[in-house]
Amino acid sequence: MAAGQGHARRREAHVTSVAPVILLAAEKESAEVTDWAARVGWVVGLGLFVALVYWLMREGWKWRGTLQGDLPELPSAPDDPGAARLVLSGRYHGSTTAGQWLDRIVAHGLGTRSRVELTLTDAGLDVVRPGAADFFVPVAALREARLDKGIAGKVLTEGGLLVVTWAHGDKLIDSGFRSDHAAEHNEWVDTLNDMINKTETEGAR
Repeated sequence: MAAGQGHARRREAHVTSVAPVILLAAEKESAEVTDWAARVGWVVGLGLFVALVYWLMREGWKWRGTLQGDLPELPSAPDDPGAARLVLSGRYHGSTTAGQWLDRIVAHGLGTRSRVELTLTDAGLDVVRPGAADFFVPVAALREARLDKGIAGKVLTEGGLLVVTWAHGDKLIDSGFRSDHAAEHNEWVDTLNDMINKTETEGAR
């Protein structure tokens, strides 16, 4: 009788000790499921937020392009622009209203950043952009060249950007370029400004 009672007590003690372990395992599994649900919800929420920001940016871009619809078509290079005075390979970082480095111009593809090949001739500045719209700035439309550090949301080191100011229609435009070899910028600024001064002097006669 005593042996039977002892056996019963041992079974009861075993069941009592196993029960908390089972409960702990169940709670852990429940916590893992809850964590995964929270993570999935967070990822989905972040994805929706990014999609909303992208949509707003795209709509803002389209709206800006509509506002700039009065900007004339960009001129193309003449058949015979003459011999190259300077050539530059680098990146085109965008165009803005002259003197307003945050007022981005997006009409006619001017807002699209791209690789660029610049060629300066006596006829003007030929801007060739793989994958984006090319354009040409006649020498008579050139107004100024300078070194700067930022344009249209792109900030570089001081003097890291070649900015060319030119007239198109009734608008003055700043276009920003960066050479693959930034040491070339000074030569471009000097040569462009010499050409501009010469053109203005000849035009005043």
